[in-house]
Amino acid sequence: MMLVGLTGGIGSGKSTVGKLLEDLGVPVYNSDIEAKRLMNTSKVLRRKIVQLLGEEAFVDDTLNRAYIAKKVFNDKALLEKLNGIVHPAVRKHFLRWAKKKDHPYVVQETALLFENGMQDYYDKTVLVTAPKDIRIKRIMERDGSTRQQVLDRMDNQLDDAIKLPLADYVLENIELDKIKGKVQALNIALLEYC
Repeated sequence: MMLVGLTGGIGSGKSTVGKLLEDLGVPVYNSDIEAKRLMNTSKVLRRKIVQLLGEEAFVDDTLNRAYIAKKVFNDKALLEKLNGIVHPAVRKHFLRWAKKKDHPYVVQETALLFENGMQDYYDKTVLVTAPKDIRIKRIMERDGSTRQQVLDRMDNQLDDAIKLPLADYVLENIELDKIKGKVQALNIALLEYC
């Protein structure tokens, strides 16, 4: 089975691409969703997160996302420590999940694939891109974030110019109608590679 890493900067539409692949029958593992679930359910992860960030990291046995975001997004060293706790657990969970799938390839959707130097974990990588102004608008509309909040989050990710030469496939995602055709073509290419 081939492992495919799907990534893209915030607001690029990588989740849209992931959903379109799922619609084609491809198993897609959403790392953001699974990381949040694991942080809420794993006693080991919980203990490590509390040691790093304090008891306020959880409220009523639930991850306090607002508190954690406030702590880590302006402290890159602390964010790296948190990622160092969460990402290995997510990777291990993904590999167990992938073994249970019956498809020529599976996809792991993950925001920080290249930032964390994880490209060698995959047989192929897919980068979803979109112009910065479109990405900012999407996130502001989706999350109710301010422009500055979006820019702050973007600062924690590599620029697309750095990621482009690292990716095996690049999909520019501006219009939904066009990205559908690009995802169908990507699926055909990946199946041919298997």
